[in-house]
This record gives sequence, structure tokens and C-alpha cells, in this order.
Amino acid sequence: MNPDIVGFAEGEAGLNWPAMANALAAGHKLPRAEIRDTLIRRGDDTLLNRSAWIDGLGMAVKVATIFPGNTARGMPSVGGAVSLFNDRDGSLDAMIDFHLVTKWKTAADSLLAAMRLARPDSRTILIVGAGTVAATLVAAYSSVFKDARFLVWNRTAKGAARLAAQHANITVAADLAAAVAQADIITCATMATSPVLRGTWLRPGQHIDLIGAYRPDMREADDTALQRARIFVDSRETVLEHIGELRDPLRSGAITAGDIIADYYQPELFTRQNDSEITLFKNGGGAHLDLMTARYILDIWRQRQ
Repeated sequence: MNPDIVGFAEGEAGLNWPAMANALAAGHKLPRAEIRDTLIRRGDDTLLNRSAWIDGLGMAVKVATIFPGNTARGMPSVGGAVSLFNDRDGSLDAMIDFHLVTKWKTAADSLLAAMRLARPDSRTILIVGAGTVAATLVAAYSSVFKDARFLVWNRTAKGAARLAAQHANITVAADLAAAVAQADIITCATMATSPVLRGTWLRPGQHIDLIGAYRPDMREADDTALQRARIFVDSRETVLEHIGELRDPLRSGAITAGDIIADYYQPELFTRQNDSEITLFKNGGGAHLDLMTARYILDIWRQRQ
């Protein structure tokens, strides 16, 4: 049988954010994923190959190219491909649009954490960064925190203004520290290689969502932010020794492995204890999440055919 080819528009037609987040939660009730990552760099350019196998769900291989310099050329900075295989005979089930899988995996990963960790009465959400992911975060968070207003801060005011112009409920924040003080949820989606979020700015009851860092040399939050928060990750395996956000403070002793409360395979621990604590989630976006997302997209797409 020929594999299904799922494009962006037709693949997205039947999706919604809470259902996708719940699909990720359901995927973590299956046997623990086998995950392998390979990262090759040439200066600022990156080739990232992520593969995962979940018994009963299948196998996925996601190849991503990240070329930051493309922005100046008027070209997308991220590209790639996603192949989904079944684990009965290893045959190719589908080729699914890379950007579709990445969009829904990334924001649903953060949304699931916020559904478990953020205060339900959160009303002000700060987005740090104004790239492609930022616009998706507005849609994802709005689906659960329905009365929320959004602030956006970006390294360049022009980028923040462009995002705000596309959404009636977004206000540009000129000062990051002041915006952090107002926010109930702070979600960072930057390409920062050194921290932009300072722990001294945080206040009790906030939820921090860190998305941007994906390499060992990247961080968005400083040591103080980590030390003030209860820390959660989507996967210990793909985050702790591979992404600078936690690898660096673990190696320096700023935090210890015991400070990592839980990942998604520990749902009984993945919860807020009280309204005053600060919770911090590192979205590492491992291949197992790409697999869960791709399989859910394919299932919904087939139902609609």
C-alpha cells in the first residue's frame, strides 16, 4: 500500500489544541519511547535528526534543518521532513508535512504542561519572542485560558509590533522586566544563547514555559529562575544532558538532578502544589512527541477522508 501524503492545510483541518495536548498525554501511557537524536552543525546552521519508536504506536523520523541566516534572505529558517512508520512490519504509513507536525507538537507540548502546572485563573500571558512559534502560542493558550490577554516582548520592537498587529488581544511590552512582573504565564520562544529571563523578576504563582533552547549552547532562563522554581521537563532523556537550559546549571551545581520534579512519564508528580509556587517547564520537543503528534494527525486525517 502506498503511504499517505498529508499536507499542511488538509492535515490541520480537523485539529484542536486541547485534543492534541490530550493526545500527548495519552501517548505517555504507552510503553516508554526509544529515542535517538543526531545533531550536526556548521557554524550557526544545524541539521537535527530525531527518531523515536513507541511499541504499539509506531516509529517516526523527523529531520530538521535550522539555517538562521535564511531570514535575511527572505527564506524560512527551518525546514525538514517527517516519515511515519508502523511497527507491525516497518512499512511507511505516511509522509506528513514537517511544519504541520512541528507547529502542533511544539505548542501542544507547552499547553499540556500549562494545563497541569499553571493556575487555572491565569489571565495575563507574556510571550517572549515574536517569531513563528509565538503566533501559534497565542492560539494554543487561548484555547484553554479563554479570557487571557497577551503581552509580547521581542528583541526588536518591529517584530513585536508585527505580531501584535495580527491579534486584537496582544499588547507590545517595551520593558521585559516590567512585563514579567505583570504576567501569570511567561512563555519564551527565542533563539537566545544566553539567558533573557531573570529569576529576580519572577513573583509567586507564575508558570514559566521555556521553548526556544534546543542545543547545548542555548539558554533562555538564568540560574536564579531555575532555583526559584519547581522544575518539570517533557523528557528527562532528551533535555537534561542535551540542552543548555538544564545541562549547564546541572554541571555547574546551580541545580541538581533531584530538582527536576517530573517528566510526562510521571503524571502523578506533574502537578502544581499550591497557588504561590513558581513552576517552570522545559519544552525539549523530543522525537517521541513528534511521533505522538504525527500519529494523531494521521488518525484524524484518515477519519475525515
